[in-house]
Amino acid sequence: MLTFNRVEFAYPKTTPYHFDFRVNRGEIVGIAGASGSGKSTLLDLVAGFQTPSSGQIELDDNSLLRLAPEERPVSILFQKDNVFAHLTAAQNVQLGRKDYINTSEKLAEVGLAGFENQKCASLSGGQQQRVALARTLARNQPILLLDEPFSALDGDTASQMRDLVKNLVKQHNWHAILVSHHSQDFDALADQLFNLKDGRLEAVVR
Repeated sequence: MLTFNRVEFAYPKTTPYHFDFRVNRGEIVGIAGASGSGKSTLLDLVAGFQTPSSGQIELDDNSLLRLAPEERPVSILFQKDNVFAHLTAAQNVQLGRKDYINTSEKLAEVGLAGFENQKCASLSGGQQQRVALARTLARNQPILLLDEPFSALDGDTASQMRDLVKNLVKQHNWHAILVSHHSQDFDALADQLFNLKDGRLEAVVR
């Protein structure tokens, strides 16, 4: 379980944020809110790019706060720029790893069998997001942060990607946090939904 236990954070001369919630294994928690409400700040706290002034962020009762960003068991899928366009799909999946992994297997799992040697520059936006998901599979970290990952995709491609993400989270028991401006993302994916307003999370009853 990923736990935010009375976490507080504030930028200078701003209203502090208060985060207190849980993400179970295989669960996707949606975070809605206006631009500038603090959604990305919440993700930054998990990833280690920001440090809370008080409280704890724990994974299975082990604090993440003592770990540097590169040591945290986290994968992130952004809206765009998730891959290096000059590299092949396989090279992107293998990126940053010294050990051998079966890139063909990971690409096949996200619907890109036979794309190993394709340069990512030649792939569509949806295919590039699938390559990024294949890299997430290869990393297989227990926490997945989703930062507007479908916003740059057309309607049909976004729908396919939502289904793929949901299945992978359930299959691999990841703890996922989804930040989005789009209600259809939450309708398709969120097991729990919160609205971030005035620095606090409010549970959304659906």
